Amino acid sequence: MSVTSPQSVGNLSGTIAGRVAKTKRGGFWDTYFYFAMSLLIPVVVVYGFSRTMGPRIIHPTTTPPTILYIHAFVFYGWLAFFIFQSALIRTHNVKLHRATGWFGAALGVVIPVLGIWTAITMNRIRITANPQSGAALFMLVPFWDIVCFTTTFALAIYWRKKPEYHRRLILIASCALTAAGWGRFPGSFFQGPFFYAGVDFLILLGAVRDWIVSRSVHPVYRYALPAFIAGQGFVIFTIITNQAYWLKIANAILR
Repeated sequence: MSVTSPQSVGNLSGTIAGRVAKTKRGGFWDTYFYFAMSLLIPVVVVYGFSRTMGPRIIHPTTTPPTILYIHAFVFYGWLAFFIFQSALIRTHNVKLHRATGWFGAALGVVIPVLGIWTAITMNRIRITANPQSGAALFMLVPFWDIVCFTTTFALAIYWRKKPEYHRRLILIASCALTAAGWGRFPGSFFQGPFFYAGVDFLILLGAVRDWIVSRSVHPVYRYALPAFIAGQGFVIFTIITNQAYWLKIANAILR
């Protein structure tokens, strides 16, 4: 027969009370945020691409390159896997989440390769069709998006045994892939140089979630969001000012 001391009972009561208080304060933001984000991100991407790419892929006037179909399959596969993994955590199936995580790691390794390959292929086609299209200049956008995804994804794998880091980094990596979707939204807010605001908005939601739940923002957001914004600003500046050095690099890649 074990005897529980009054001090241990008090500590246990304090822990339970703290968790209850956290749940009451966080509510949806604490319990369902990451699963909700795993649904919101595909909605953004599907809606954005449905306005431009959908008809061209399903009913193309000219046959798109095979790499475009492969890229779309892997890209949407990542989004589906993101939902699946988030659902496993939400339902407390942590063992299955970890067991299937290496499949996601394989997808994550393929995405940068396909992303760069597809960007080069499609921009070569655009330049062939219209040499004055500015495709070489805008190729910096997908390149930066791939850098953002690859960096945060690699850190997520490195910190896979630290859930508070891992889940935030995976979320940010997935947010990085939405830039092209935001850029296809109707209206003017997410068009032109402002489409990256959509990516930053999604990441900012994570920081807001942290503040609501714990009254502090996790270091992952405090470092990643400013880094993303700085890089995005550099990309937009390079494109708007037609930087010769980048045009030289891009044209060399596209030859």
